[in-house]
Amino acid sequence: MTHTIGVLGSGSWGTALAVHLARTGHQVRLWARDAELAAQMASTRINATYLPGIDLPAALSPTPALHDAIEGASFVVMAVPSHGVRTVARAASLLVADGCTLVSATKGLEEGSLLRMSEVMRAEFPSEVGVVVLSGPSFALELARELPTAMVAAGESSEAVEMVQAHFRSQALRLYGSNDVVGVEIGGALKNTIAIAAGVVEGLGLGHNALAALITRGLAELSRLAVGLGAQRETMAGLAGLGDLVLTCTGDLSRNRQLGMSLARGESLAQILARTRMVAEGVRTTEAALALGARHGIELPIAQEMSDVLAGRTDPQAAIRNLMGRKQKLEHT
Repeated sequence: MTHTIGVLGSGSWGTALAVHLARTGHQVRLWARDAELAAQMASTRINATYLPGIDLPAALSPTPALHDAIEGASFVVMAVPSHGVRTVARAASLLVADGCTLVSATKGLEEGSLLRMSEVMRAEFPSEVGVVVLSGPSFALELARELPTAMVAAGESSEAVEMVQAHFRSQALRLYGSNDVVGVEIGGALKNTIAIAAGVVEGLGLGHNALAALITRGLAELSRLAVGLGAQRETMAGLAGLGDLVLTCTGDLSRNRQLGMSLARGESLAQILARTRMVAEGVRTTEAALALGARHGIELPIAQEMSDVLAGRTDPQAAIRNLMGRKQKLEHT
């Protein structure tokens, strides 16, 4: 069945999702905040800035007008960076059609409020609008190239989840359903912080032993926070937890991992951010996760060390020494 779908955010992930959905037979409107980018995509049929090498299907229409992207859409996909979700959601809330389902494809926590992305959307959209979170191990370029990808669609409404599963799937994308919105979102957010640390380990040449330990203890860290917030522990062993964590910590397409490698080479955060247009969500998530952990009395040692490295309070080598020098304890405590 063909639907009209609005995708808000024309970065690499938003564009990849829009391309995927257009290929599955839907009419897709891709909203770009930058009118010049929207015009370039419309004329060249490619997003050379954020997803080069991928042709935009005929069923995909770029637009700089939020109204055009949302009007009459059965699904609206939020794929803007976490710091822009509230502003875009507030504007979009006035335009959504009755019966529309919102899909959050943004990973992160809102600074200040410490809310998850679905909570931000819930606060801005009418209560009757369904919200489904889409998360899991998924590099934009690989989905756009139609390489096999598996993700999780999580929501409080099983009907809304099943609708997303039915209409977003393809031979290249398999979707598993879940009702654990908290676990799926915390896994997707905090794994970016752990991936920065993984990049530091890689950049310092510390070896596979260190990387495996970092990923394993990172999983324990994000699981502590997620379960402390009400998540189901088994979610953290699934696609939205372990799966996303492994991909982001080891894949060359991971922006957060690349940022960590740059930090290990001695670059400052300001230098790294100055030379890239891509958003590494782990930078913003780290401080929000620490604040959330402090609020609930949950220790996040890897996040704390990465916070100090990002802020220039310590160097990457010292951060690793600090983690290795922590008091020893039982593994599962």
